[in-house]
Amino acid sequence: MVVCLIQETKTSITLLKSSSKLAQSLEKEFCVACIASSDKNFEDKKSATRYSLSESGIENCSISQLADYKEIYTFCEDNEVSFLFIQLTENKSRKIQQLLNACRELRIPYILFKDSFGQLRTEKILLPVNFLEEEVEKAQFASAFGRFCKSEITILQANDYGTKAGTNTARMKELFDKFALNVRIEKATGDSFKVDKEALNKAVEINAGLIIISASRDYGLDDILFGPKEQHLIRKSKVPLLIVNPRGDLYALCD
Repeated sequence: MVVCLIQETKTSITLLKSSSKLAQSLEKEFCVACIASSDKNFEDKKSATRYSLSESGIENCSISQLADYKEIYTFCEDNEVSFLFIQLTENKSRKIQQLLNACRELRIPYILFKDSFGQLRTEKILLPVNFLEEEVEKAQFASAFGRFCKSEITILQANDYGTKAGTNTARMKELFDKFALNVRIEKATGDSFKVDKEALNKAVEINAGLIIISASRDYGLDDILFGPKEQHLIRKSKVPLLIVNPRGDLYALCD
């Protein structure tokens, strides 16, 4: 199931179109969830959402209620959600971090979709790759876009002295080749600590519609005080970021 989580119905039309189209491409059931603190508020949002769905030609869509963002994890687990879109109504650090905190335990990919974004484009996707071993986990989601959306995948490999980023790239390419996907590999100018930031400009340069990144494993003191890397990337990005949380049970703390 692909779920579109909205807060403001008046500005959600592009998000609804983007998420429903992806659900169709992935051959998944589509559902809309509304943040509503009361039944009356939910009924109002449900009615407005039904109208937007009808105007956009989106049919067979269920609408659910979440009282608060804190319910995201439970809702996704209970409904076996495979992909989550979240409306980002304010491109501010505090709002972004609130949503990132709510998504911290998710085992599925998610997108914080700004109201300013145009409709999601999947013809080209960008995959920055650094030296961390969890980077390889992004390949399965990139391959889904390649297989079901016919996306061209550009791997942006970090320019490190070591070989780990190159090894990760090779492992990803091995998976992509099994499905005969359209893949390009480019060497970044920056190292593993800068490759995600470089990807923001590269996406604009190659006209990519989506960037796939990994979230931080753990929040250190700097992340708590100034915000983790994904918060800053979301604020600055002109294209949607698909975020994948590292699986803590699969990786050691040191590489």
